Amino acid sequence: MTPSPRDPQALAERLAAVAARPTSAVAEHNLAALLGDLGRSADAEAAARRAFLKGGDAPETWLVLARALVAQNKHDDADAAFREALTRRPGYIDAVRDLAQLIWMRTADGEPAMAPVREALARTPADRALHLLRATLMEYTGSDARTVWRTLTGAPGPDHPEVELAAAHAALSFDPDQALTHALKAVALAPGDLRAWLRLTEVRLARREADEALAVIEPLAERVPADQSVLSLLGLARRLADRPWYDADLVRGHVIDTPAGWPDLSSFLADLAVSVRRLHGLRTHPVGQSLRHGTQTAVDLKASDDPVIQAFLGAVQGPITRHVAGLGPGSDPLRRRNTGAWRMAGCWSVQLAPGGFHAPHVHPNGWLSSACYVELPAAVDAGGHEGWLGFGGAPFAPDVFPPVRFEKPEPGKLVLFPSYLWHGTVPFTGDRPRLTIAFDVVPA
Repeated sequence: MTPSPRDPQALAERLAAVAARPTSAVAEHNLAALLGDLGRSADAEAAARRAFLKGGDAPETWLVLARALVAQNKHDDADAAFREALTRRPGYIDAVRDLAQLIWMRTADGEPAMAPVREALARTPADRALHLLRATLMEYTGSDARTVWRTLTGAPGPDHPEVELAAAHAALSFDPDQALTHALKAVALAPGDLRAWLRLTEVRLARREADEALAVIEPLAERVPADQSVLSLLGLARRLADRPWYDADLVRGHVIDTPAGWPDLSSFLADLAVSVRRLHGLRTHPVGQSLRHGTQTAVDLKASDDPVIQAFLGAVQGPITRHVAGLGPGSDPLRRRNTGAWRMAGCWSVQLAPGGFHAPHVHPNGWLSSACYVELPAAVDAGGHEGWLGFGGAPFAPDVFPPVRFEKPEPGKLVLFPSYLWHGTVPFTGDRPRLTIAFDVVPA
């Protein structure tokens, strides 16, 4: 069995390969790629550069290097490395996408961000992946849904499920009938693709067609009972049909422990804010995620060697363990996976600017998800829900599915909830940002 990238054996094997073939650029590239996956960005950069010294010059290695540089906030060098990858392979979709996103996150300007995509399309105007990338970039840099839809439906080439999926998503906000046509076509073109059935369910839910949505999603839940995206839509379908569901009741707030070496939690949070803010070196949100008008760290915080961040990781151990124990066993989708043991699957920080928010979303790779509050704007105490965490809202049908529960942020508060539960952040006013750390937990 091939070890997972997170398996220590995988790293041992890559290191052994480099030792066994000390002149091999390929071995160094493979090590660099794994180190990047592990969040060890400085080590990944070093291995990629050794690959070049050993004669390597593959665009894939330049891409690995560029991503490692982004994770270290070396943005000028990362930009150059992405362009080196594209010089060696014009139209390299991963490099085009990552370069466009880097430009967008550095400038918050969609026009220069689109330049690499336009250049690639000029070379290969029928490249479907590039047309999909252009539409995605348009969506996240501020184009309206109808314009995005026109871009997708005007792309050359035969019908394709990826295009139909994206077109259904874009059309939902202005023409549910058109969205249904695209979703049904995606299912017909790719009946084995789970994403097509999920998109069809979203469209049925947005059209308030509870029975039709349940007819799609309930068989999927039987087939893939631990899939968080399936569970998220099953919950909405049952809610629309006025059937019992149990997700919002599984939200719990905890206070993180004060780490050793700090006199109180406030002192620790002040130091944590300083450490985490250093990692927010960009201007705006990434493409393809729920975040709007804010920044997200590019590296898994579990890999940080900052002692304050490491202290945070220790400070949440107790609350998570107590939360998991408090859930206990059960037959519902959350508790039936509860082994009593857990591990953290990823950790990142988000800094929302005033007016920023998270669109409602779920975490497909989690079991439990979280939000821990480090610094908060005054608006959270203004008497409304500004800056609060809302549960149960759906981004594709906000009028049909508004939030059903709100959780008030407080400094040092850790909110834990099922990863399949829709959650988002209410926009807030004022002149101060909202700084959080989040992570996913999975059974061990």
